[in-house]
Amino acid sequence: MADLTLPLLAFLFPLAYSPGPGNMLFAATGARFGLRATAPASLGYHLATWIVTAGLGFGIATALAQAPLLFALLKWAGAAYVLWLALGLWRAGALDAAQEARPMGARDGVVLLLLNPKAYVIILLMFSQFLGPATGPADVVWITTVFTLNNAIAFAVWALIGDRLALRFRDPHQARRLNRGLGVLLAGVAVWMALG
Repeated sequence: MADLTLPLLAFLFPLAYSPGPGNMLFAATGARFGLRATAPASLGYHLATWIVTAGLGFGIATALAQAPLLFALLKWAGAAYVLWLALGLWRAGALDAAQEARPMGARDGVVLLLLNPKAYVIILLMFSQFLGPATGPADVVWITTVFTLNNAIAFAVWALIGDRLALRFRDPHQARRLNRGLGVLLAGVAVWMALG
């Protein structure tokens, strides 16, 4: 299993750390509420990630391949969910106005993963590259765990970037501009999810 780890991390690095629905959402949440406030959503997202990844690794991929309509529905539902989150950011006021908004919870993290078709594509691509005839259940568990932990670190990095960015936007006028900018970025991610 150790011989899988370095190639797996090299494969995952550009996928996990590039801007995508999860990373942008965690950057926005970190900017809005701070790094610590992203923990519940990250826990929900990554618990769901581990379960979904293991399930795909153990054979659900075959069922999804036989149901392209299900994948298309997930794609559109995910885009709509991210767009809804983007609209919430657009309407948000100053960063101190906690009564206007709340940080994402564990349930939001689970929903984000379940409605993120990019995650399914990456998971299926990953298993197509790193599973073979000689691999067994332990390999699926190892790949799933490395994938999940790497993703959790990427989200934390993006949330920290958002948190640090927010320090520069404490003025209510600047905060509104930051929220609108992040909202536009998330809306762009939603469009990318729908068209990709």
